[in-house]
Amino acid sequence: MSSLSMDTFSSDALDQRALSMNQAWGLKQMVSSMTSITTPGTGVGTQAANLDQRHAPVRRCRTITVCGGKGGVGKTTVAVNLGMTLAMMGRETMLLDADMGLANVDVLLGLAPSRHLGHMLDGQCSLQDLLLPAPHGLTVIPAGSGTRRLAQMGNTEQAAVIRAFDELPQPPEFLLVDTAAGISDSVAMFAAAADDVVLVVCDEPASITDAYALAKVLRRDFGVKRFHMVANMVRNLGEAKALHQKLARVTDRFLDVMLDFMGWVPQDERLRQAIRRQCAVVDAAPGSRSAQAFKLLAGAADTWAEPDRPGLDRIAFFSGQAAPATGW
Repeated sequence: MSSLSMDTFSSDALDQRALSMNQAWGLKQMVSSMTSITTPGTGVGTQAANLDQRHAPVRRCRTITVCGGKGGVGKTTVAVNLGMTLAMMGRETMLLDADMGLANVDVLLGLAPSRHLGHMLDGQCSLQDLLLPAPHGLTVIPAGSGTRRLAQMGNTEQAAVIRAFDELPQPPEFLLVDTAAGISDSVAMFAAAADDVVLVVCDEPASITDAYALAKVLRRDFGVKRFHMVANMVRNLGEAKALHQKLARVTDRFLDVMLDFMGWVPQDERLRQAIRRQCAVVDAAPGSRSAQAFKLLAGAADTWAEPDRPGLDRIAFFSGQAAPATGW
C-alpha cells in the first residue's frame, strides 16, 4: 500500500468519526483554587505545618498513553509490561486501564478489583480508593469489563476521570494509560491528555493504517506533534525498523509530526505463556527475549527529555504541572 493510497483510504471515514470530537476540543483544563480555612483554636504550629505542606514542591509525573488504533496489536501487553518494568526499576508507577467497558489489565495481572472507575464517577468512592496494588509496587486503576455504563461514557465523564488525578496527594513518577482499540472520542481524549503517546504497531496493513488514522486525529484536532512507535510481534530489529520507516514515510508526508522509533518486541512463546498465566513476562520470565525488550523500552522512556507543555488548551493529566513556572 503506497503512502498516498493509505491517506486516501482512511481520510473519509476518519473525518466523519472525528466530528463528534468537537466537544472534547472545547473542553478546557480546570485549575483548582486554593482556599485557606482557619479553625478556631488551631495552634500556630499546626497552621505553619499546613502552610509548609501547601507550598511543598509537587513531584512531576510523566504520563504516557499507550494506543494501538487497531485491536489485537498487543497494546495492553505492552502497557502492562512497560509499567511493571518501570516499577521493578524503582520508579513509582501507576497504570490506568482506560479501555472503558472492555477492561482487561486486571485480567492480565490476575487481579480481582472490587470497584472500578464507574463507582468513582457515581460518587461511591474516590480515585485513591481504587488504587489496586500489583506485583513489584505497580499500582493499577481498574475500569470495568462488560459495563455498558462505562462503554458509553461521554466527554464530560472522560474529562472527570482525567481531572480526578489532580486530587491525588502525591503524583507518581509515571502514569501509564492503556486505551481502547480504535479512534473513538475516549481514545483520543486520553491520548491528548498525556505527555507522550506510544503507538503499538504490527506489520499488518490494517495496523499501519489505523495507527496513521489515530495520529491524524490527534495531530489535527488536538495539536499532538510527537509520537513514539513500538514495533510489536516482529522477528528482528531490521524488520522493526522497516516497519517504523513504512509508517514514518506517511506521517512525515501528510501529518508533519515526529514519529520516534522507541523499540521493538519480538515474537516470543514465553510472552504468550505469561499471558496465559495472567502475569507480566518481565516477572515470570525475566531472561526471555521479550522481557529484555521491555527493559529496553522502559529504559528509553526513563531517559526521555521533559515534555514541552506550554499553554495547554486541553484537558491534561496533572494539569498543575503545566504552569509556566515548571518550565513544561
